[in-house]
Amino acid sequence: MAETTDDRLRLLIERVERLEEEKKGIADDIRDVYAEAKAVGYDAKIMRQIVRLRKMSPDDRAEMETILDLYKAALGLG
Repeated sequence: MAETTDDRLRLLIERVERLEEEKKGIADDIRDVYAEAKAVGYDAKIMRQIVRLRKMSPDDRAEMETILDLYKAALGLG
C-alpha cells in the first residue's frame, strides 16, 4: 500500500513539474507577443489592461467602471 501511495505521489509531483514547465513556456510566448506588439508601436501596458477587461463579464466590467468613475470624481480626476 505504501509503495502504491509513494508511486502515486511521485507521478503527481512529476505531472505538476511538467505543467509548470509548460506554463513557463506559455508565459514566455505571451511576453514575446507583447514585445512584438511594442516593436510595431502598440502600448503593451494598455494591451494587458484590455486583455484583463475582456476576461471580465459585462456586469463585472460595468461595476468596476462605475466604481472607478466614482473614485475619480471623489479625487477630482473626473
